Amino acid sequence: MKYIVWLVVFMPAWAFAQKLSFYQDIQPIVHAKCATCHRPGGGAPFSLITYEDVSKRSAFIKKVTTSRYMPPWRADDHYVAFSNSRKLADAELAMLTAWIDAGAPKGKENLKAEQALLKKVEAGTAYGRTPDLTLRTKYAYKVKGDRQERFMVFKIPFELAEAANIEAVEFTSSNKRVIHHVNFAIHPVDNPAVDLYKTVDSINLTSNRYAYEQWLPYKKEMTYYGGWIPGASLEVYPSDMGWTMPKRGVMLLTIHYSPSGKDEESLSGVNFFFKKTPIARKVKVISLGSGGIGERDISPPLMLFPNAVQTHQLRIANARENITVLYVWPHMHYLGKSFTAYALHDADTIPLVKIPSWDFRWQEMYRYRKPVVLKQGDIVNIDCTYDNTADNPLNPNNPPKFVESSADMRSDQEMMTMLLVYVTYQPGDESLVYEGQP
Repeated sequence: MKYIVWLVVFMPAWAFAQKLSFYQDIQPIVHAKCATCHRPGGGAPFSLITYEDVSKRSAFIKKVTTSRYMPPWRADDHYVAFSNSRKLADAELAMLTAWIDAGAPKGKENLKAEQALLKKVEAGTAYGRTPDLTLRTKYAYKVKGDRQERFMVFKIPFELAEAANIEAVEFTSSNKRVIHHVNFAIHPVDNPAVDLYKTVDSINLTSNRYAYEQWLPYKKEMTYYGGWIPGASLEVYPSDMGWTMPKRGVMLLTIHYSPSGKDEESLSGVNFFFKKTPIARKVKVISLGSGGIGERDISPPLMLFPNAVQTHQLRIANARENITVLYVWPHMHYLGKSFTAYALHDADTIPLVKIPSWDFRWQEMYRYRKPVVLKQGDIVNIDCTYDNTADNPLNPNNPPKFVESSADMRSDQEMMTMLLVYVTYQPGDESLVYEGQP
């Protein structure tokens, strides 16, 4: 078996070029590693689902894949391994390149996988099946082409026949390209005297922040908190883990719309996938740094001076229970240069995530292949470098200007944030391994 693997990885492209065809060999690679974003409503500018989609851009695809620019994957896999990596394996890249060099042969047509994927696209999901529940905004939000950013919060009530165990959750939108980031909070409202409907459906935080007070009766409890950032995939849990969607309540969906030069629309919501099996271990979320725990402990304070490259650090102890981390979610804005996080347990270093070359356009909720155990008292370290010079091609300011940070998370400010999706630790978690895409 070892010899067979060696042949697949190291066999030169010409050795199997004539045997490759789109539907048998290339489509599975493209659907798994490219079409997650290259689909209608996705963050990419064009679709890569059908043979025609792929073949007409084959030369371009070869250029961006052989340079490793695409598929976008910014994490250092040598630092720590993640199971939801979009990076092409060497064998996959060799097959794709050989197929393109051979003229992108179509082969025997088989539309089954294509039709299944298009059905999922129509349902607004990248998961293996259609959602059991989708909570959407009442209307598509119209983003004006006035180059102004907007912070909108949408109230989406729900009343279910019964509470439901959640195995996966994902943000969905008809147009993700106009969105800077998303957060959503699930609030149970058991008291029938609290009306879910006779309050405003949405609030513009930029111009009407005070209207938020009418939603305070909904916010006495919070079941779960999640979100989406450009490039991110869905959130899915192991079979015995998850959280419970309450029977009655509201979802408050906060969407930060990026400045746009033309009028656009975006209909957004969140997909929920139910499971019938019980949840033995509840999934929880914690936020560290900007907008979360330890924000005031960032050193030096997150103030970025023009024409300077600066490094900022956060050291924070796990003062809670022992935890097993399933996902890590790093976040910075356009001035980010690198992001490294690790934990210290006695004399041992526990790697969490390393992104040597930060790119705001391609972020991720990184799903550990081997969940990370953090014991009470372990010190979490976050080291972030920012490039506020003209040499940073993503710097929105020309010339560079002073940039600070606040909980508003505006795109003209900066962030130094890391979220951890976790469960309470149990003995034996050190040996857990999660393979492959969800």
